[in-house]
Amino acid sequence: MEIMDYVRPELLVVAVVLYFIGGGIKKSGKIDCRYIPLINGAAGIAVCALYVFATSSFAGAKDVAMAVFTAVTQGILVAGLSTYIHQVQKQIKEKK
Repeated sequence: MEIMDYVRPELLVVAVVLYFIGGGIKKSGKIDCRYIPLINGAAGIAVCALYVFATSSFAGAKDVAMAVFTAVTQGILVAGLSTYIHQVQKQIKEKK
């Protein structure tokens, strides 16, 4: 099993967007690089929450709780995926 088994396919684009956001933050130099994963994590959770709440219907508190859980886990996964993409790219560049 790999991470791609857990990320919803329609949310993969969020990982790519977060990758570019992280790169933009790093190039700006206004925010310390150690905060990029936290910023990406928060942004990933927010975007995934928007998606989950916009595409779900709720019949009760249980459905809302499940939507929150899904948004948080998907947000963390896509943020982790964007960090993974960055690290793979970094390692490939260092091998040269």
